[in-house]
Amino acid sequence: MRRFLPCLLLVAFGTLAFSQDRSNARSMVISAYGIVASSQVQASQAGAEILSHGGSAVDAAIATNAVLGVMEPDMNGMGGDLFAIYWDAKSGKLYGLNASGWAPKGLTIDYLKSKGVTQMPDSGIDTVTVPGAVEGWNKLHERFGRMAWKELFTPAIFYAQNGFAVQEMIGMDWKDAARAKLKNDPETRRVFLVHDEAPQMGEVFKNPDLAKALGLLAADGPQAFYRGEIAKAILATSRELGGTMTAEDLQDFSAEWVEPISTTYRGWKVYELPPNGQGMAALEMLNILEQFSPAKAGPLSAEELHKRIEAMKLAYADLARYNADPRFAKVPVVGLLSKEYAKQRAQLIDPGKANCSTEAGRPPGGDTTYLTVVDKEGNIVSLIQSNFSSFGSGITVRGMGFPLQNRGALFMLDPAKPDALAGHKRPFHTIIPAFMERGDDHIGFGIMGGANQPLAHAQFVSNVVDYGMNLQAAMETARFTVRSNFNIGCKILIEDRVPAEVRQQLTNMGHQLDVRGDFSLYMGRGQAIDHNTKTGLNFAASDARTDGSAEPEFPPGLHLADEPVMGQPVMEQEKR
Repeated sequence: MRRFLPCLLLVAFGTLAFSQDRSNARSMVISAYGIVASSQVQASQAGAEILSHGGSAVDAAIATNAVLGVMEPDMNGMGGDLFAIYWDAKSGKLYGLNASGWAPKGLTIDYLKSKGVTQMPDSGIDTVTVPGAVEGWNKLHERFGRMAWKELFTPAIFYAQNGFAVQEMIGMDWKDAARAKLKNDPETRRVFLVHDEAPQMGEVFKNPDLAKALGLLAADGPQAFYRGEIAKAILATSRELGGTMTAEDLQDFSAEWVEPISTTYRGWKVYELPPNGQGMAALEMLNILEQFSPAKAGPLSAEELHKRIEAMKLAYADLARYNADPRFAKVPVVGLLSKEYAKQRAQLIDPGKANCSTEAGRPPGGDTTYLTVVDKEGNIVSLIQSNFSSFGSGITVRGMGFPLQNRGALFMLDPAKPDALAGHKRPFHTIIPAFMERGDDHIGFGIMGGANQPLAHAQFVSNVVDYGMNLQAAMETARFTVRSNFNIGCKILIEDRVPAEVRQQLTNMGHQLDVRGDFSLYMGRGQAIDHNTKTGLNFAASDARTDGSAEPEFPPGLHLADEPVMGQPVMEQEKR
């Protein structure tokens, strides 16, 4: 096994520059200063600017997330939920935050059945849960912020008011949503369509209503969202559409600090957040993979892909059976993550045949945006935020310019199920931030995309640990994934960069492959940052499957002069 360390990359740099080819499309960003990696370039730049002005990693993460809510309204925004992991460089302590909202108290199984509803809808007012993102920003800022709250929203307000050019990947998703959802709600149609169509790639799109909402949030603080003018608009929207949201549902909600869960994988420690998120599936998958040696033929060999696919099925079967809000159901996290249980599950993998009917085991008792930030002190934020489906519930808050999430769609109406709908219960959550460390290396990472996330996390970790890839190569390497449900069977989506002969071998084993493009959005969009405590250097990767980038902080005190000298810009300190 090759050891991934920044020092190895630096030693290899001399020969790499002259002769070696590579498989990844982008280079890592390497800096002694802070870095922000997100799925939109301008959002990353906004966060990097916050760092340059003395902001903390959390300050930059909030500013970046706010801009993403403007530029990716399909994926995230104030109407969605948030989870975060924060690593404190000085103490080495890891903090977890669950800012996922609960169902309105009046949204119950009996209420929906009284309306003739027999299964959870996938959009509309009865899928709306209390948005947790703003409360998540609040909790993070109270504990780890340095800049004034109101300053964090200046970039987002600017882009909402003055407009931004719609980027390539988001433009495609926006167009798909226009066909499927955006015309169903008059306010959504008014705000997010231009002449009744989605804005085209490169078209400048403005959202003055969202600029107004962000201005209220900046001026009045989080209370504007849960008690003030924005809250009133949310409640009026809910009443208009026959929803159950009340003022108490908003006012009583609070994000929760949680202890991250973890496992070890070949000497690395990998962290996720506990249920109601699905992070435990990524850790269980890694535990199962650890029972086998890495395939000598490489990460895109039939042997390795088959093993990863089968391990994923076993972990996902357990996830579907056991995951729920731990305040309402007993989730056997300790048992699911035990190494002994992983050995039992690994024995079910046939090395030459796909399992098309995987069942949950019996463990012993016991549509999304991701960003990551490191500041110059080495503190890392791993943050993920989402509306769930594209444009969430399809309902836009009247006069405020942002859609409400549809997280409630993941509840079940069978009262015997762990994830049965109940008032003030949090639904099953797909969005998961992650973190891994060994020795001097500390990596915040995440990969978006619904059910894709745990299996994408495990593939990323294996690429780094088993095959010695740097962050960018590990993020870009061809992946497989599943459709947005957990009834997997043998149907797998796979990128066509996996060699044709390998795909044929997998087909011969019984896998049913749906071959997608070179860098398919179906595989999710990821970011990663590594802080090396020995060298003080930061390394960042931004997935080629997204519109975004990793942007380094501009060194503090190093500003361009107002007037160029001899036709060239001069640094302010040189001028002095």
